Amino acid sequence: MSNETIRTFKEDLKDLYGDWGVCSEIGKLRAVLMRRPGKEIENIKDPVSVSMSEKFDPELVRKQHDNVADIYRQNGVQVYYVEDMDENCPNAMYCRDLVLGTPEGVIMARPGISVRVPEVKYAAKQVMKIGVPIIKTVNGNGVFDGACITWIDRETVFFGTGTRCNESGFNQVSEELRNMGVKNIYHLSIARNQNHLDGFLAIADIDVAVTFPAITPNIIYDELLRRGFRIIEIPTFEEKRNLAANFVVLEPGKIVMPSGNPLTKKLLVDAGIEVIEVDVREIRKGGGALHCITAFLKRDPIPVYKVK
Repeated sequence: MSNETIRTFKEDLKDLYGDWGVCSEIGKLRAVLMRRPGKEIENIKDPVSVSMSEKFDPELVRKQHDNVADIYRQNGVQVYYVEDMDENCPNAMYCRDLVLGTPEGVIMARPGISVRVPEVKYAAKQVMKIGVPIIKTVNGNGVFDGACITWIDRETVFFGTGTRCNESGFNQVSEELRNMGVKNIYHLSIARNQNHLDGFLAIADIDVAVTFPAITPNIIYDELLRRGFRIIEIPTFEEKRNLAANFVVLEPGKIVMPSGNPLTKKLLVDAGIEVIEVDVREIRKGGGALHCITAFLKRDPIPVYKVK
């Protein structure tokens, strides 16, 4: 019998697939997957039926999307695009829901609304073309959107179930995360009209988090405080509705944030955060903003937090 020691998948990852991996919301951002809106946003007849507030101005959506991608590139981020898409999938730009970055590749979602289910095939096709390993595709009766998870560090995530993630989806994804060494999976319930965590929770720096207190479960406060976080609370419902928490961290303490949230921005700046504002008002008509349109493929790792 051979005495050869088999290496872990993580040890083989860089040699076989490339330098991929995500285990926080704040490590320096290196690579993302996006979908520049195509023909799928041009012929929307009934916005409400596809989870939108109103019809898009297609050219304005594309312009705003391009502005976000340009900011990423200016900050050293490699931007990959989902090249193909079913024209009956008007929500496809919200890539975060389709692809969850993990320390060993990505988990492909199974969206919680039926009109979005076909999008996953096209996102998976692009992921494979890039060379990122697909660790898992949620299957069976599982439902899971990538934005139901917020990374804290290599060992810890917040994981919400609700209308966009059911028990089967939670169990399938949790099994894979534990297999990669995630020790702390804090399970919480997302309010029915909230859908995802990134509507009311965000990490901005090594020790700064943003919440909307009226709907943020106590367990989030408890675990962030145990790890030494300062918590900024979005001060008005209007700014919560403007998706003030739906920002993207370029590196610890430097974020790209939806414009139109001056009170939250001031609190962030006062806490030492560098804020780049960008107009995504047209993109927001589909219910998402910066974090929603960005699937993270590579972030630099951060240290695991010491827990008090």
